[in-house]
Amino acid sequence: MGRPVGERPSGRRPRTGLRAALSTLDGPLRFLLLSSFLIPLGSFMVLPFMSVFLHERLGMGLGAVGVVLAVASLVQFSGGVVGGALADRIGLRRTMVWALVVRTAGFTGLVLALRWPPLAVAALVLTCCGAALYLPANKAYLVRGVDDERRPAFLSAGNAALNAGMAVGPLVAGPFVLSSPGWLFVAVTTLFALVTVGHIRLPTAAEDREGGGPDGRGPQVGPAGPDRRNGRGETTPQDGRGETTPQDGRGRPVPQPGLDRRGRRTRRHRPGRWAGEAALPFAANALAFYLYFHFQHFLAVYAVERASSTFYSLVLLLCFTLVIVVQPLASGLIRRMPYATALTVGFAGLAAGLAVLAVGTRPALLAGGALITLGDIVLFLKNDLEALRRSSRSDAVVFGRQRLAAGLGACASGLVGGQLYGLTAGHTGWFWLLAAAQCLALPPILLALRGRTRPTGTLTPPHTHSRPTPTTTPSPSPSPTPTLTPSPPSLPSPSPSPSPSPTPTLTPSPPSLPSPSPSPSPTTTRRSTERA
Repeated sequence: MGRPVGERPSGRRPRTGLRAALSTLDGPLRFLLLSSFLIPLGSFMVLPFMSVFLHERLGMGLGAVGVVLAVASLVQFSGGVVGGALADRIGLRRTMVWALVVRTAGFTGLVLALRWPPLAVAALVLTCCGAALYLPANKAYLVRGVDDERRPAFLSAGNAALNAGMAVGPLVAGPFVLSSPGWLFVAVTTLFALVTVGHIRLPTAAEDREGGGPDGRGPQVGPAGPDRRNGRGETTPQDGRGETTPQDGRGRPVPQPGLDRRGRRTRRHRPGRWAGEAALPFAANALAFYLYFHFQHFLAVYAVERASSTFYSLVLLLCFTLVIVVQPLASGLIRRMPYATALTVGFAGLAAGLAVLAVGTRPALLAGGALITLGDIVLFLKNDLEALRRSSRSDAVVFGRQRLAAGLGACASGLVGGQLYGLTAGHTGWFWLLAAAQCLALPPILLALRGRTRPTGTLTPPHTHSRPTPTTTPSPSPSPTPTLTPSPPSLPSPSPSPSPSPTPTLTPSPPSLPSPSPSPSPTTTRRSTERA
């Protein structure tokens, strides 16, 4: 029987680097990367032209078109949090399959809308619902069981495939979207149906079969290889610290306080949804998308006025190409970069690019688009990696939250940016300068949040709620017991002794004091257990 999806052969030291990481991709993950290209290819053969299609082909007013597109964008991004929760509930593969079924139904509705135009709005929203459900599960399936060193390479490869499809789709569909939309919609619907069948044939991820590892993440594959095996050759669940769960004489996991038999945290011991440092990547992602969508929403109007629609397409092609080429190559550097440095570099790139756009010439449009894209390459990837690192929830839930942040940022950009663009009519260069100023003024708030949410001590592990272990030396000796050796509180002892006494590690009596050490009270023992 083959190894679970995402699991890598053990017994050899994992290689580093983009090519070495991607060389370990098996068949299902290669198909998933191909799907990451085909799905945006089909989507961007239709979605970028929906404003033109709804207005010119179906006769919808521009005001109504704007409302429809705003709702569709908000659903597509913010619905990701629902997609992440659904993936946690029914599994990654099932979520992807149902999402593709919904999107296929949406594109089928666009075909029928040529005969009954009111159906077009519902069909468009349906396709966006499918996109919201699909992407968190897709990313989580791609990085499931992959160690932290290889995750950037896998995520950047998926992002490169996504941007390649987004770049090619409009070029393919441009000549046909108004002249032959029926055949175009049928072709896209057929493409999505085929991709759906391929996802049905994907193997079920190990976390879907066994219920996942701690917090639904599944067994982690790190530099030391897959999960350690018990005496019967079965994978041993891991506890919340990435260590093997203790077992009884029959090789079965011993229930630990705060963990179930599969090593997952019980609901009582899971951190709050927006607790502490987990909120920072969410806020940073929302801010990054808010600033980026000033460029995404309003560059078309700005560039067409000063150049042409063809030149605007060239700017977009340059941006997509940079993401495809640069992000996979820079993924390792971005992973190693401190989070504060990544935020500084990313927002500085955004500020520089938006300021250059204010010049308004063709070279400025190209240079500004390139700088903005380079800044976003750092911000988007680092925010995802940092959200995964800081959160104890499943990967799908984490990616869903990041999509929710993107939706909120994009929606705020449309509301605020639209008002600013209207106020600067006739002097639109000021619009880009104001956006650049926001890139410099708002990120320090995030860095202040980072300093305020940094933990001041060790987080309480799940086992701190257990009953205090009584000491094994009841004799009231006036001197410290010489058989107990203090150990550093940050390194728990791996000794298998069933009744360790951590009391001396926290309150060791100075050897120069002749006074007898009092017997530890329950309060002292409980505090010592927490620090251990």
